[in-house]
Amino acid sequence: MTQTIAPRVRMLVLLFLAVTGALLAGAGPASAHAALTGSDPAQGVVVDKAPTQVSLTFSETVSMNDDSLRVLDPKGTRVDTGKPSEISGTTYAVQLHSGLPDGTYTVTYQVVSADSHPVAGAYTFSIGSPSETSVSVSDQEAGGGIVGWLYGFGRYASYAGFVVMTGGAAFVLACWQRGTGVRVLQRLIVTGWVAMTAATLFLLLLRGSYTSSGKVGDVFDLDLLGQVLQTKTGAALVSRLLLLSAAALFIAVLFGSYDKREGEEKRDLTFGLAIGGTVVAAGLAASWAMAEHASTGLQPGIAMPVDVLHLLAVATWLGGLTALLVALYRAPADRPVEAPAARRFSRLAFSSVLVVVATGTYQSWRQLGSWSAFTDTRYGRLLLLKIGLVALLVGVAWISRRWTAQLADTTTEEAVRKSAPEKERVTASAGTTDTAKQTSGDAESGSTSAKRAAQLARQQAAVDATRQKRLRDSDTHRFGLRRSVLAEAGVAVVVLAVTTLLTSTEPGRTEQDAAAANRASSSSSSAGDSASGALTLDMSFDTGGTDGKGVVSVDLDPARTGANEMHVYVTRPNGRAFDVPEVKVAFTLQAKDIGPLPVVPDHITTGHWSANGVQIPMAGEWEISVTVRTSDIDQVTVSKNAQIG
Repeated sequence: MTQTIAPRVRMLVLLFLAVTGALLAGAGPASAHAALTGSDPAQGVVVDKAPTQVSLTFSETVSMNDDSLRVLDPKGTRVDTGKPSEISGTTYAVQLHSGLPDGTYTVTYQVVSADSHPVAGAYTFSIGSPSETSVSVSDQEAGGGIVGWLYGFGRYASYAGFVVMTGGAAFVLACWQRGTGVRVLQRLIVTGWVAMTAATLFLLLLRGSYTSSGKVGDVFDLDLLGQVLQTKTGAALVSRLLLLSAAALFIAVLFGSYDKREGEEKRDLTFGLAIGGTVVAAGLAASWAMAEHASTGLQPGIAMPVDVLHLLAVATWLGGLTALLVALYRAPADRPVEAPAARRFSRLAFSSVLVVVATGTYQSWRQLGSWSAFTDTRYGRLLLLKIGLVALLVGVAWISRRWTAQLADTTTEEAVRKSAPEKERVTASAGTTDTAKQTSGDAESGSTSAKRAAQLARQQAAVDATRQKRLRDSDTHRFGLRRSVLAEAGVAVVVLAVTTLLTSTEPGRTEQDAAAANRASSSSSSAGDSASGALTLDMSFDTGGTDGKGVVSVDLDPARTGANEMHVYVTRPNGRAFDVPEVKVAFTLQAKDIGPLPVVPDHITTGHWSANGVQIPMAGEWEISVTVRTSDIDQVTVSKNAQIG
């Protein structure tokens, strides 16, 4: 049996490494979760007059430094004045030097989204007329290269360590308390703690290079490390390390004094360890929830607790499954996993699956937003793959539950009773050997006799262990449970790998919003080119409430000094018009300290407001701000600059 078990365990390890390598290597550069939804000047546009600033609008808030937003002239020289500033909400701008000559200018950006992922890109616009440019932006690839691959591997290792440590401890404490004295389970849980701790330190060192230069040589740059420690992600990683020190104390008690307690003392300590372990595990899960997907977008106040529950349920299920697999294959012959322990875990795993399904459904709705995102976005396709794998995992788990229900709990007493005749024969044989050894002992030296006795004792111990193992493995139900649990573990490895990819992939909702904004921007540019004297501006907005996302378009005709006709259109990200309670527009000419000049347009039809006789007193670079209110408490103001007159 040992010869058949070892290849299976080796095959599982090889599957783990193969899936990890294939998925992480095939992921390519980490997809960012903040998308560029607008810019001023827009991509590819030719403006008559040099702008005073360049502004970018993203789908969510981002973090910037002095080099995050750069504007380069045709020769590659920076023409911006320095650190970008936040204009409003998700719009950021950098001021430009005055007197810029005609030609093609390149805008490059590299920022960190609110859910901790880097995003980089570039585009061009022209002043006067297009020209050739020597600027190359091929190196503006955020989260790619060797550092990106290493960071992805570190994320996988941290998730795997959390699952093994948390789920293994839950299995021992809630299902099989005798397992605290089993060496292989101790090594498993400690290995999970070591893997998570090492991965967290690894991520902390890589973080600075991952979000900036992408160079391996910058991994040990102390200045970058200091900057990381001041970010939300850096704080989350440090908090994770502190919580891991508490987890180390929990593990020490679990495998130390707890195993020696009996009766009432053990019950009291079980309760204390359960409460303390839950708090530490929830804190570790929160270190992800507070710094990644759940902390941004829709309903973060609900999404973060849901994400914590999801991670805890996954760890309890898959980590407990790993512990059960190790116990079934590697537990000592005199301390096999009893049927009650397997049944308790079966019930615990079933409850965890229910929590995983409920929380996963909410997360899917939050990250996708529409049915079409399942097939039209990379995130949706990965999610479909994960759903299929989880369904397969649940199917295999159902088979395991059937084996668990039929599991024959062969106790140690039964094993002793069944093996009594053979033991008697072995004892008699050993007695005969001892007698013969005593007879010949006079002729042998004392040291030789002692060595022979020790050798016989080792042989007898090996025979006893083999016999006990054969008796334990003779239960066909236990053998069937082993095979089904091994299959579960294999599928679980793939599920964990796909989950890691999902956390580094742009959510479907964000991808679709960015695509809609780009389409709107392209159409508005075409309309602006064809309509002489007219001005069209498109701005994405997100009030944070229900139906709070969309695009507001402002048409101004003839966009000159004096009276103008203004139309305002509000559409959903998919382009469909919809009404909001209130829309207000304001015009500000900052160069002359004029404004804001408020305009409240009249509602005409669904998603359409209009105002006549809008007075523009002076030509210049006007800031047009639109306030959109989608409920009694949810509103946002977005703005863009445009040359009027």
